[in-house]
Amino acid sequence: MAETPRMGRGLAAILSVAPTDAMEELRQVPLEMIAPSPQQPRRRFDEEALLALAESLRARGVLQPVLVRPRPSGTYELIAGERRWRAAAIAELETIPAIVRHHDDAASLELALIENMAREDLDPVEAARACAALTEELGLSREEVGQRVGRGRVAVSNLIRLLDLPDEALDLIGEGRLTEGHGRALLLASEQSDRRRLARQAVDARWSVRELEARARGERGKQSPRRRPRSLHPDQEAALIEINDTLETALGREVEVTAVAGGYRAHLSFQSVQEALELARRLSDPRAT
Repeated sequence: MAETPRMGRGLAAILSVAPTDAMEELRQVPLEMIAPSPQQPRRRFDEEALLALAESLRARGVLQPVLVRPRPSGTYELIAGERRWRAAAIAELETIPAIVRHHDDAASLELALIENMAREDLDPVEAARACAALTEELGLSREEVGQRVGRGRVAVSNLIRLLDLPDEALDLIGEGRLTEGHGRALLLASEQSDRRRLARQAVDARWSVRELEARARGERGKQSPRRRPRSLHPDQEAALIEINDTLETALGREVEVTAVAGGYRAHLSFQSVQEALELARRLSDPRAT
């Protein structure tokens, strides 16, 4: 069966079968002259799917070109299309159609992210690493990352927080033995040692996300003999941060948001009555200065 591209927002333009400007060209490039990008967020590839794709490429050839950029050494760095490149190597093809495009590191990283995030089989850890790379390497806000990949800011924040888990837990999520929801539940435990242990137990005992949440909260409660306030679920924490930031941007002043039973409470502090009245007038009449 031929590969069916899963096109996301902007992918049609990125992986067009023809160059889109005068600085690009479509050519046959030897496979041995192409190397994957070190910034590629994708770490795992389904071997069975690659073999099936390789069979298709042997029979029909590569219908969709990969995207590469030239390197000073005369070789090429792969920006998008690593599955096709790997499958072509399995099929023992000598060359692969490639769009040669000149990009800086930032543009290449962004294109790799968009291509990978558009794929339905990208695991949560790979998606988290991709989002983290955009925030850390390119300095994008989580809201900007979400706009580029078609996800909300909270969803992006939830993904990136997974990277706080120990490698053993991340491996279990990447292998599909634990879900993204299990990963967020593990974050409720304070200690990495507890997170590792709970991750192993969740797999062995086939705990649901709710069961794991309860166990993780129990471990956090053991950290201190004194009574502690109930821990927020990571999703609640992310929502609280988003509400806080959005209100502060809209009001132009500091806001303290806390989680309460059934929702959230926003607290504003004023130095004087006049200060409070000025804000009230501005809210009632946006044209007021």
